[in-house]
Amino acid sequence: MTWKEFCGVVKQVLDNLPEEISHHLGNVIVDVEQEPSPEVLRAVGLTEEEIATGHTIYGLFEPVIKTSPWTEAIDPHTMPYRIVIYKGPLERDFPDPEQLRIEIRKTVIHELAHHFGWTDRDLERFDNTPDPFGDHEADNKRWSTPDQSGHISS
Repeated sequence: MTWKEFCGVVKQVLDNLPEEISHHLGNVIVDVEQEPSPEVLRAVGLTEEEIATGHTIYGLFEPVIKTSPWTEAIDPHTMPYRIVIYKGPLERDFPDPEQLRIEIRKTVIHELAHHFGWTDRDLERFDNTPDPFGDHEADNKRWSTPDQSGHISS
C-alpha cells in the first residue's frame, strides 16, 4: 500500500467518527510513521530480547508534553496528545489488503480509546476480534490526501 493510501485509510477512520467522539479530539494529533524506534519500543516495555526477535507495536498514544513537576498543573482534558500509527509493522503482519485496512482501522480506534481512558486490558476483546466492525468498510476505496509528513488532520 502506498504511503498516500495508508494515510488515507487513517484519515477516513478519523473523518467517520461520530461527532460525540470527534468533539473530544481537539487536543489529539494523529501521525503515521514507518517504524517505531527502539527507544519507543523500550518505553512501552519491550525488552531488548523482544525487540531483537521482532516484537513491535502498531500504534502509540502518548502525551506531547513529557511528565515533569509542572505538568501536574495542566488539565488532562486540554493537554496535547499524539497518536502514531506505524505503517511497517501493520503491512508486514497483514499482507492481505482487505485485512490490512481492517487492522489499520482497529489500530486507530484502539489508540483513540486510550484517550478516553481505556487500557490495553480493556481493549483485549476488541483487539482479538478479526473484524469487530463487521461492515466491510475495508472494501471502501475512497482515499483522502494527507500532507507530505504523514500528519493526518480530521
